[in-house]
Amino acid sequence: MLAKDSTEAFDDQDWIFEIKWDGFRAIGETGADTRLYSRNGNSFLNTYPVIVDALSKIKTAAVLDGEIVVLNEEGFPDFQKIQDYENHTHLPLHYYVFDILSLKGKSLQNTTLIERKEILKKFIGANDVIKFSDHIVGTGKDFFEVSIQKNLEGIMAKKADSHYYEGRRTNEWLKIKNNKTADVIIAGYTAPGGARNYFGSLVLAVKDGDVLKHAGNAGTGYDEKKLKEIYTLLQPLKMEDCPFDENIRIPGVTWVEPKYVCEVKFTEWTKDEKLRHPVFIRIREDKKTKDADMKEIKPVSKASKKVETTAVAKQKVARLVKEEIVQGKPRASTKDVKKAAPKKSASNKSLPEKPATKKGKKEGDFATYTFGKISVNVSSPSKMYFPEDGVTKGMVAEYYQSVAEYILPYLKNRPQSLKRDPGGIHGGGFFHKDAGENAPSWVKSFEVHSESSNKMIDYIICNDKATLAYLNTLGCIELNPWHSITTKPDNPDYLIIDIDPSDNNNFNQVIEAANHFKILLDKAAAKSFCKTSGASGLHIYVPMGKKYGYEQVKDFAHILCMMVSEELPDFTTLERNLKKRGNDRMYLDYLQNRKGQTIASVYSLRPRIGATVSMPLLWKEVKTGLTPADFNIRNALKRIKKMGDIFSGVLGPATDINKSLKLLG
Repeated sequence: MLAKDSTEAFDDQDWIFEIKWDGFRAIGETGADTRLYSRNGNSFLNTYPVIVDALSKIKTAAVLDGEIVVLNEEGFPDFQKIQDYENHTHLPLHYYVFDILSLKGKSLQNTTLIERKEILKKFIGANDVIKFSDHIVGTGKDFFEVSIQKNLEGIMAKKADSHYYEGRRTNEWLKIKNNKTADVIIAGYTAPGGARNYFGSLVLAVKDGDVLKHAGNAGTGYDEKKLKEIYTLLQPLKMEDCPFDENIRIPGVTWVEPKYVCEVKFTEWTKDEKLRHPVFIRIREDKKTKDADMKEIKPVSKASKKVETTAVAKQKVARLVKEEIVQGKPRASTKDVKKAAPKKSASNKSLPEKPATKKGKKEGDFATYTFGKISVNVSSPSKMYFPEDGVTKGMVAEYYQSVAEYILPYLKNRPQSLKRDPGGIHGGGFFHKDAGENAPSWVKSFEVHSESSNKMIDYIICNDKATLAYLNTLGCIELNPWHSITTKPDNPDYLIIDIDPSDNNNFNQVIEAANHFKILLDKAAAKSFCKTSGASGLHIYVPMGKKYGYEQVKDFAHILCMMVSEELPDFTTLERNLKKRGNDRMYLDYLQNRKGQTIASVYSLRPRIGATVSMPLLWKEVKTGLTPADFNIRNALKRIKKMGDIFSGVLGPATDINKSLKLLG
């Protein structure tokens, strides 16, 4: 069954909404004869043996419909890596199943979708490779918004009571993409110009009934490798005559037999029936030329029905996206966090009315901060961010201004993955990496090419108090800098070990693990520094001084974690997968040591009940009785002023990894 394009997301309680997976659509058959094949009937049996093996273990006969997806290092679908899967077999491969067409030989195609999905969920159960593709009911707009924030391809909208119409494209299944895309036919290519090799642009076409019509040219979206691949692919198809019935004059064109379909993104379908600003995405070997129909480029629209969208609904949407894709630990629910809420003491009864730094001047519904010629308006300062603790957005901004001299050295020249919580800690936050383009001109930024999304990401750099205030007005409660700086982005300043307990670990076990790392690092003649995560764990830092690449640092951290886990096998593990890990093992996370990974900065607030702060510790403080809730927005500044910056050594000289390994034997 196929879906039509829709112009925009909508809300309707009669519809369900799923993630639009960026992979290969596939039918899987289980039972006596295991099969896995594309929509065109091409077999995947030899291409994805991991999935075939998982299907073969299911003895009950069924026909499944889903998407084969590779998750990249960040835990997100990556089409480029599934296209080149033989070179990325180390990455997780999953078959996300969203429909079941028959069970035990009985067709389910005339059963409603919502009933089919209930049957499907029970049928799949717990499976490490084959995953049930879950859904949200009614709230398509919120879901689509989160898909944009997470850089996903988009969402699917499906009528809850729809039947399965094999091979048909109906208005009961809609695809809502973050970018407008189209499947088009390659009809030729133009001569290369300037420094480019192979060709300049692809000549695009669409079917209008039986007639082939010119749809524009795509001259961007290629790297050198892709130019060569496409050029080689088209050489056997060269032809003398123009494939169009209409008179098309394109200088320097080489016509080719219209055999291959490619996907492009574009800004609009113009009145003269051309793609505006088409950008090449990929060759679609799973599509035939009849699929590149002009009617499919013209999207259908669907009006919303009023659906109540509460903060809880938005949290559910965000949680679904994270749990469906990212293989990390899901964010704790409000209920879970309340269990860990700190008891109020004399030291945290109220935030001082006059913080140490000059308070922002309130003008209307803004708190205005002035830094020389720069003024920053922190909007809605009275908005409640931590309702259980009485802490507002304005108080968060005041906190960061008060600790600016201590936190800025750990933010300076480091790309920021912004964690934004504009609705407060219960409003369903999101990460926003590509935030530099829309920032004021005085905010510094740093462009990085993202392989996962194949685009440039414009990261904000926070080097001063003005930028701190700007981040607060965006709703940033916590700050998440890279481990390396812009001038040496491939060489981290420090190694990080994140001790991440499960729900059934107690904090004394976290402390015990941290002290084992301390003993090990002392033996290795490596300086080490500890801080609370501000959540449920501890972070250990070892100075690397930009001497090593991320891979070397990660491997060293891996060795340290293996050694500690061998000493504490009863409650620690290096297993990242939550299901495999179990509920009583804490995760010793060495994978934080990768380019682009971020962790809450020292002195950063955390969006949790208690308004906790990630606080550096003296090793003698890492003992029974310590809890992360000891350090919060109300008492952090007093401690920092009393003790000074005890964390500064993490930016010091590099540890000698070779020497450390020899000392560890």
